[in-house]
Amino acid sequence: MKRRSFLAGTAAAAGAAAAGLPARAQADKIKAGFIYVGPITDMGYNYQHNVGREDAMAHYGDALETVYVENVPEGPDCERILTQLCLDGCDIIFATSFGFMDPTINVAAKFPDVKFEHATGFKTADNVAIYNARFYEGRAVIGHLAGKLTKTNQIGYIVPVPIPEVIMGINAAFIAARKANPDVQFKIIWIYEWHDPQKEADAAKALIEQGCDVLMQHTDSNAPITLAEELGIHAFGQAADMSAYGPNACVTSIVDNWGPYYIERIGKMFDGSWETSDQWLGMPEDMIVLPEINDNIGAELKAEGEAIRDAIIAREYHPFTGPLNRQDGTEFVAEGEVADDETLLNMMFYVEGIDAQLPS
Repeated sequence: MKRRSFLAGTAAAAGAAAAGLPARAQADKIKAGFIYVGPITDMGYNYQHNVGREDAMAHYGDALETVYVENVPEGPDCERILTQLCLDGCDIIFATSFGFMDPTINVAAKFPDVKFEHATGFKTADNVAIYNARFYEGRAVIGHLAGKLTKTNQIGYIVPVPIPEVIMGINAAFIAARKANPDVQFKIIWIYEWHDPQKEADAAKALIEQGCDVLMQHTDSNAPITLAEELGIHAFGQAADMSAYGPNACVTSIVDNWGPYYIERIGKMFDGSWETSDQWLGMPEDMIVLPEINDNIGAELKAEGEAIRDAIIAREYHPFTGPLNRQDGTEFVAEGEVADDETLLNMMFYVEGIDAQLPS
């Protein structure tokens, strides 16, 4: 797939850099802080955010200083770490996990001259912007592929915590899988952690023992992919390209491409145009990317996956197109309509057909 321009400003900046010109009017040096809920070696979500930080460093060179803190708990300790980053002179701080939301708002009120960017949350302030990725777009593509690949009609899904982002992904994948294969069932295991390789491996083993021959995950380690490779079944990577851990098992991965966003927002710090914003970007903007689909699934199915991907990128297809019902049979999207963003961002219900109980 040809890469698309993320934002016009980013494309222009990249062109200037290629010509040997300064990417922005850089009167001062900017210091940016990043906090991650897990380790940057998870090869998933936190790893990919750190790749985005490194992309920004490569783009701005010596004009940008960055610091990061990994394995930050989603609780009071997060507030302490954010405060320390402010005291250490950070001009802008990227808080990259949902559970960092309230600590970010609290600390931002105490440091009005520092800019904050919170990933996947919903609270803003004059000096707090929010950004999110439409992960569900990628899950619609892999849902279709999974529905066609399963021979047992049992697809396993390993998930972290019950928030709308995660439930939205389960539903998008299930809707697509059911369209591809009406007999598909999802078996879902919640591990209540974003990154725990042992729990993820245990969940994968349990799902396989229950008859699942395809694995999905919204957790961050490569443990499920590694196990799928060992057992000769199909799986899909999460947040980063995990194909190296399962060259045969990994059909494709949902890759979070944060670098262009970080370059754009830090650029606004340099030129003085930063202001709070609420951005939810996906495959059309290149924030969600699917690497090459594995040839071992066959040319026909690979082409089907690419066609769905391209239709989403072209905005010709929305994964939540009606008619769609909630698990209890009540309609939430009428025929021919698409779910609005408010519905998606508050999605705390399974769609019709999922035979599982949603944790409270």
